[in-house]
Amino acid sequence: MNTFNGLKPEAIWNYFEEICQVARPSKKEEKMIQFLLEFGKKNNLETKRDEAGNVLIKKPATRGKENLKPIILQSHIDMVCEKNSDVVFDFEKDAIQPFIDGDWVKAKGTTLGADDGIGIAAEMAILTANNIEHGPIECLFTVDEETGLSGAFALKKGFFDSKILLNLDSEDEGELFIGCAGGIDTVAYFQYNTQKVPADHCAVKIQVSGLKGGHSGDDIEKGLGNSNKILNRFIWNSTYKFNAKISTIDGGNLRNAIAREAYAILTLPKENKDKFTEYVRYFEKDVKFELSHTEPGLKFSYEEVSLPSFLIDDATQKNLINAVYACPHGVIAMSRSMPGLVETSSNLASIKFKDDKIIVTTSQRSSVNSSKRDIANMVESVFLLAGAAVEHSEGYPGWTPNTNSEILNIAKISYKKLFGIEPNVRAIHAGLECGLFLEKYPDLDMVSFGPTLRGVHSPDEKINIPSVQKFWDLLLEILNNIPIK
Repeated sequence: MNTFNGLKPEAIWNYFEEICQVARPSKKEEKMIQFLLEFGKKNNLETKRDEAGNVLIKKPATRGKENLKPIILQSHIDMVCEKNSDVVFDFEKDAIQPFIDGDWVKAKGTTLGADDGIGIAAEMAILTANNIEHGPIECLFTVDEETGLSGAFALKKGFFDSKILLNLDSEDEGELFIGCAGGIDTVAYFQYNTQKVPADHCAVKIQVSGLKGGHSGDDIEKGLGNSNKILNRFIWNSTYKFNAKISTIDGGNLRNAIAREAYAILTLPKENKDKFTEYVRYFEKDVKFELSHTEPGLKFSYEEVSLPSFLIDDATQKNLINAVYACPHGVIAMSRSMPGLVETSSNLASIKFKDDKIIVTTSQRSSVNSSKRDIANMVESVFLLAGAAVEHSEGYPGWTPNTNSEILNIAKISYKKLFGIEPNVRAIHAGLECGLFLEKYPDLDMVSFGPTLRGVHSPDEKINIPSVQKFWDLLLEILNNIPIK
């Protein structure tokens, strides 16, 4: 403990360090739920949880502030669990190991969980503060934001009372968010048969690593490499040039993260081995040149391995690599109403072998609901043409910007008063739970803000230390300016 000794604001960093000790993978947040329930009880605060696991903790107004409008602070308690391939770590048991690197806090080989652990910490600091004046406060902690928004989906009318919501799940200090994209997942399933490895073949392992990865919404416009796309491109060429055959592919992990590592076990005729080895170097040179500005750490490795026990059948191999090659990934359209905002995108998230199926997971986002469905249908059509079965998730709605928002105006005035400049007001291409909240609570007035985070959803995740103080100051100033009922 005491990793953050001396950092300000002290309360937030102390609570964030406690949070780092509590395992909280998406859909497995029971330890964190219990942590919050015990926290509420310990501090004599009204605390409850719903059937989904969402936790609500209430704090009465300070004396003389009882007539202010009640306000709810909200963050999600789960975290994206990504690690470097050479790191041994169990996200269901092990504590995150944060460390300070200059003006940043990072984690050793894993995601840090500042998304959205820093929001949780801020709420806990507000709930225990005895030197802050405020009106009635509710703090909502939702489950499973990262892999399905199921906590927000399950939230029932009447669970909280406030009509003003501060979402503490944004990643750019100095920016106020008033809208977000909706999303949907599209998953393809290939059935395959096995076939024997030809006696005259040798086996190789091809691996793509060293990519930055990142958030499939926030980082999709940065032109980052996708390990699934890079690896499949190599395999596609190798099948035609060297009669390469696939035994297995494993690429990417999470639907909301850009794939950063992938590997495949291939076989090829021994007589083609030398030319194949030469092509590996040629391909690596090309891809490194193409991505030299965005992915300087790209690694493309090759090693000989023992012959695998089987290969997938030729027809499935052909369908799979053609479909993955054709599957769209990246920005599909930019917004015409809000310059600089990605409107629609698709992420080729993962390729996995499971039992007798090959599962390709993709996710689509758009701030326009019809465009979200359109790009999901486009992805579906690619895989249907390749003979795969396709399923879509239920999806989640976007959050339509309200430029006349009362809480937005309060946040803008508060920021200008504190820091002497106007904050940027924008929408975000990532998904936030706000759209789902509006379905249950249509009168909610909302704004989202937070400190500066970078590399979220990857082991490069980091949080900027000075921005946390500014985030905290803004939160307090907003609470100080909530109007009367």
